[in-house]
Amino acid sequence: MLRFALCALLGAASLSACAQSTSPAPGAAAAKASPAASGAPGEQRVRAALLQLDPNFKPDYIGAAPFPGFREVVVGGQVLYVSDDGRYLFQAQPFDIQEKQFASSEGLLSYRRKLLESAPRADRIVFAPANPKYTISVFTDIECGYCRKLHSEIGELNKQGIAVEYLAFPRMGLGSQDYKDMVAVWCAADKKQALTDAKASGKVPSAANCKNPVTMQYNLGQRLGVNGTPAIFAPDGTQLGGYLPPAKLREALDQRAAEATKAGGSR
Repeated sequence: MLRFALCALLGAASLSACAQSTSPAPGAAAAKASPAASGAPGEQRVRAALLQLDPNFKPDYIGAAPFPGFREVVVGGQVLYVSDDGRYLFQAQPFDIQEKQFASSEGLLSYRRKLLESAPRADRIVFAPANPKYTISVFTDIECGYCRKLHSEIGELNKQGIAVEYLAFPRMGLGSQDYKDMVAVWCAADKKQALTDAKASGKVPSAANCKNPVTMQYNLGQRLGVNGTPAIFAPDGTQLGGYLPPAKLREALDQRAAEATKAGGSR
């Protein structure tokens, strides 16, 4: 894969693309500069440059970055930024100093939304209030401590107007005991109770096999770049990170909604 080709060629210490840092990129343009325009010349140069590093390079998405002079590239679930001339590459989440938040492009958010929409609601385990203000998609693992903490606060999340739709992401991988236990949960007659019991006490239903979405949801999480749980996605496709207390999560969702309204009004 491209990621490993880059590490082999340049060394993990010398290339930020080989790190999992969420620090802002050095020298990243921050203010309200217009994002790089989508179009052929820059994209073609980026493709050509990445093909030189890895002849098997097949991007999942290439689009305009949220700052000028770069393209946003998704490959193997990882987000890379490559200069329009194909010379520079980094992997980090750019920080907008003026807006005091991580920058994200509408193209990338749209890409994520489409991926999330490919997972039917009927295949998710849903905990929702009567009239939710927000619906979040959460990749979860029954063995994950912070997943258990998040689920222990599901009542408060619902009181905050947040519906939680769980997708399976067994961190130990397909075929592991973790995976088998999550299949048993998703195959249970009462999935909500089975998930609650598994997270509260480690009690897992008797081994069961049924037509289930665990493999599909795990693969979807990988395509979205999920590498830990819980992984929380806002309705607009923004990944909000891992565990957040209910009030902080509601605050983050309110902020995303306000930004979307502001962006819509400025067009």
